[in-house]
Amino acid sequence: MDLPKEAVLLRIYIGEDDRFEGTPLHEAIVLKARELHLAGATVLRGPVGYGKSSRLHTAKILRLSQDLPLVIEIVDSEQAINGFLPELNVMMNGSSGLVTLEKVQVIQYGKAE
Repeated sequence: MDLPKEAVLLRIYIGEDDRFEGTPLHEAIVLKARELHLAGATVLRGPVGYGKSSRLHTAKILRLSQDLPLVIEIVDSEQAINGFLPELNVMMNGSSGLVTLEKVQVIQYGKAE
């Protein structure tokens, strides 16, 4: 699969405790992206963060089980990302996450041949 040089970065901010149909939301999003053949997805776990509620989520030793922030990044063509957004909307229903889009320039994707 080749990515166009001009692509889109979909960034999804959620909490570790967010769920979709009993599955961790971040896993559901990654599996759906894979099912729809998006170029790739990465989940990043944040040691500290806050969102709309301004409630601080941290990985400090006394608060290890807190709802830590997660960021899911998916880069693909604008058309592919736009096709994924309705699916994401269904999965995000009930979550207080944040979803952003930005144009990116792809320098390298996969192994150079």
